Amino acid sequence: MTVTDPEPATPLPLLILGRGADPATERGVECPGDLPAASDPDLVDRARRARDALGERAFLLGHHYQRDEVIQFADVTGDSFKLARDAAARPDAEFIIFCGVHFMAESADILTGDHQQVILPDLAAGCSMADMARIVQVEDAWARLADAGVASSTVPITYMNSSADIKAFVGRNGGAVCTSSNARRALEWAFEHGEKVLFFPDQHLGRNTAVLQMGLTLEDCVVIDPHKPDFGVTDDELRQATMLLWKGHCSVHGRFTVDAVREVRERIPGVNVLVHPECKYEVVTAADYIGSTEYIIKMIDDAPAGSAWAVGTELNLVKRLAERHQDKQVVFLDRNVCFCSTMNRIDLPHLVWAMESLVEGRVVNRIQVDADTTHWAGVALDRMLALPGTAPAQD
Repeated sequence: MTVTDPEPATPLPLLILGRGADPATERGVECPGDLPAASDPDLVDRARRARDALGERAFLLGHHYQRDEVIQFADVTGDSFKLARDAAARPDAEFIIFCGVHFMAESADILTGDHQQVILPDLAAGCSMADMARIVQVEDAWARLADAGVASSTVPITYMNSSADIKAFVGRNGGAVCTSSNARRALEWAFEHGEKVLFFPDQHLGRNTAVLQMGLTLEDCVVIDPHKPDFGVTDDELRQATMLLWKGHCSVHGRFTVDAVREVRERIPGVNVLVHPECKYEVVTAADYIGSTEYIIKMIDDAPAGSAWAVGTELNLVKRLAERHQDKQVVFLDRNVCFCSTMNRIDLPHLVWAMESLVEGRVVNRIQVDADTTHWAGVALDRMLALPGTAPAQD
């Protein structure tokens, strides 16, 4: 089997938000039509009128990391897979307006009916983590494993934060999808069916789950780097390792450091440090609590009045939690501002434009996954849903 060299890293194109196109990435970024000005004082009223005009024809989903100006119009809020399942539970809605990012809208399209149309208000709202595992790279990596003689004993597991074609690859090759809350169950299932796991696109979730929850060691893990010759690993390393971790990460959670944990403990005596498992290994081991976005929300909701919390996740959510729980001290783990930049591409002008277009009878920015990809991605998702005790609403 011939393995092509990994694609060299290329600079990302500089694109004005919502305009232009980059066909080489997971998402397109074409936004036809004229957007309302962000300074338009009537934006909120225009959004309300458009939402009222669409009525029950539309179902609007808002991810936890979305900005407040958008989340106020959401019918439901939540993490990515929960929102996709919420959409699937509304078969009467003609339009699913997903205020999240591209891979989330793909999941909604996979789970909803053919008669429903999924709309992403700004096609530039992608996910840097999802973009770090492109299908051509993953297929080449799988061929690399085959040449090393380990593909047949390896089960691929992809995090929910991946494109539809990556989920379909996993489905075709006997693997499953996981969320951050059921990653351990997914890995346990994988090791019942193989000797190794290829985990992507987030190396940190894979490493943290395997080492901190399942008793593996850091030495059991190797990193598959799509931008290095032979993916940065030798045949012997591939044969000896148990966890083959794709070199991907979340641009938000990857920013948190041990220094930030140390600083907040010095600044706020008795503070509880609560972080997402997409953070680096050294950060989660320095924290007090680790868990999914829904876990983080529940921990803060259930915390006693007067307690102090430093939260390592996206800033929009942390600000919302702090405002909701003014009887507690809830602060962002890092002093540096850390919004999810791609999630924040969906702003009020894009939402107004998308909804007003639908009111006028024009469907814009529809996300469609082809039938074959939908089938195999659905297989991978179904394997996840069949895991004992799985709570797939938590990503």
